[in-house]
Amino acid sequence: MAAKMTLQDIFNDDAFGLLEVKAPIATARNADERLLTSFAEINAFYKVNQREPQLGGGIQEHGLASRLVGIRSDVSKMEMLKQLDQFGLLNTTTKEINSLDDIWEDDLLGLLSDDDMGLFDFNHVQRPDERASSDFVARRKPCVDFNNYESHFKAVHKDLKEGSRSFVEFKQGNLKEGAYYLHNGVLFYLEKINISQNEHYKSDGTRVREDGRTRCIFENGTESNMLKRSVEKILYANGKAITERNDTSNDQFHQHFSGITDQDQQAGYIYILKSKSDKPEIRDIKHLYKIGFSTTTVEERIKNAAQEPTYLMADVRIVMTFNCFNMNTHKLELLLHNFFGSSCLNVDVFDSFGNRHTPREWFIAPLDIIEQAVQLILSGEIVGCRYDGEREEIV
Repeated sequence: MAAKMTLQDIFNDDAFGLLEVKAPIATARNADERLLTSFAEINAFYKVNQREPQLGGGIQEHGLASRLVGIRSDVSKMEMLKQLDQFGLLNTTTKEINSLDDIWEDDLLGLLSDDDMGLFDFNHVQRPDERASSDFVARRKPCVDFNNYESHFKAVHKDLKEGSRSFVEFKQGNLKEGAYYLHNGVLFYLEKINISQNEHYKSDGTRVREDGRTRCIFENGTESNMLKRSVEKILYANGKAITERNDTSNDQFHQHFSGITDQDQQAGYIYILKSKSDKPEIRDIKHLYKIGFSTTTVEERIKNAAQEPTYLMADVRIVMTFNCFNMNTHKLELLLHNFFGSSCLNVDVFDSFGNRHTPREWFIAPLDIIEQAVQLILSGEIVGCRYDGEREEIV
């Protein structure tokens, strides 16, 4: 082999190209492609759930929410994605704060008003342009006619303590006039919703949701005219709805949730029962309830419960009943059974003649979840929901 005197001689003699430097082969998508894919997933989530992903809403949803926060904090990313923003997720405006006056004018939820109770504990700083009118902010103020409401708040507290009312998870779209809600340990009564903006789409395809001012009366003697969307957001993030009284729920439930009038025809009753059985295999099951339907009064239907296998051959206690109007109540009952099917009690019961029966109307689920499911069905909002028995919640 000839002696090599210089580096150039070595490079010139590289017959197999061992010393050639080749450009690396791209094995992953570039940053722009990953950004577009991430935003497409966020749009897909919104299309299915009709809301943007929330932090803390599950591993996948939390990840999408984190990406959305990152996008909103980067002007260049928002500029790149604005043509793909189908649902107005990037159509947010942050008000510039330069003085104390700006801070007070931006106090939409009344955090800086004279309120020792502090119902809402976060800053509401992002809002659409059309809501930024500084002369009409939702600042809480003393309720001049609070004496008309004070006794009702005390009654609700008493009902909650005695168990005739309960807390249920708040769902988007479930905001109702005449209902009570809880946020950060403080009750408030939603007396009125004045809709001033109907849901529509702008010329650029941006979705504008229904909104308007509310009248909310708080148990600490204040009131607020917060926007409907603001109330929904704070309750969805950290709030509860309060059910009607168990023993008087029929009239109030249909008034607030179903729009029943004197002209509507009653079809029957959906009932929830608790067994009085002293058998350990029944007595020791937590959250065991029977969900059934009757065309007669529930009291009449259960008077011979101790002799009927469907009632586990034991007396029962009426927990709750719902009047049903203008509907196929047998299908409603079937829908409830399918909804809680994974939590159905599996037990054999023998009648007085020794015949074996397997009742299929007893379910293991917390009472507030069962009541919430009934309300969601009667309001037509059960579609897309299911009961997660392990987590004991509707998802």
